[in-house]
Amino acid sequence: MLNANGTHTPVGVPVSSLQMSKVKTAPPPGCALNINDPQVQEAAIRIQASYRGHRSRKELREKGPPKVLQPLTDVLLLEGSAAKLECRVSAFPDPFIVWSKDGRELKDGPKYRYVFEDPDVVALVVCDGVLGDLGQYTVKIKNPFGETSDSACIMVEVPAKIAKGPDSVKVKRGSMVKLRAEISGEPAPDVGWLKDGDDINEDDRVYFDVGDTDTILTIKNAHLADTGKYEVFVENKLGVDQSFARLDIL
Repeated sequence: MLNANGTHTPVGVPVSSLQMSKVKTAPPPGCALNINDPQVQEAAIRIQASYRGHRSRKELREKGPPKVLQPLTDVLLLEGSAAKLECRVSAFPDPFIVWSKDGRELKDGPKYRYVFEDPDVVALVVCDGVLGDLGQYTVKIKNPFGETSDSACIMVEVPAKIAKGPDSVKVKRGSMVKLRAEISGEPAPDVGWLKDGDDINEDDRVYFDVGDTDTILTIKNAHLADTGKYEVFVENKLGVDQSFARLDIL
């Protein structure tokens, strides 16, 4: 039938029921949101950030050859401590990772630990640092679509040290004497020799040489006056070490 507005009203449905159906029902108590509420605004920000993070992760996982998004950087390793090399990569499917040092592949184990940090960071931890860990490290990242690599250096600092001091000796007058000490340190240490607490004044007869791993004091045509207590010392910014030996001229 036609109603007052000229439209049809379904037969059997009271007009009052149709009018009531158009009235909006208020939300139950406690369900209304106040957009000016700081907690509501904070929740909205978190939801938006989560969505952006989801989009970023999705974009990073597009199929294709691996890419280095954040390269390796050189790091400093102190003797006895650990160092960590890390870079951020984009690779999907998941890549195969190989680390190497100066061209030699490093196996995952107690000394070198392969680390994978969610979602896109690969890292190498070098444990129990020694001077031999100094060098260039390379990470190779490979998947079915291709491969890429990146490199950085580990620089090592080691306190100056005398690994083995000179031996005490007895020689005949006129002999040649060589007192040798094994040394180490990075940066390379300063080296000095003393006799009875005084600096040795080098000349053509008495002098010392310093190599990468040792220092040698040479005394030609030994005199009775060369008898005494000899000291060798090494020093760099990380430490000082010394050792003593006795020289007797017969």
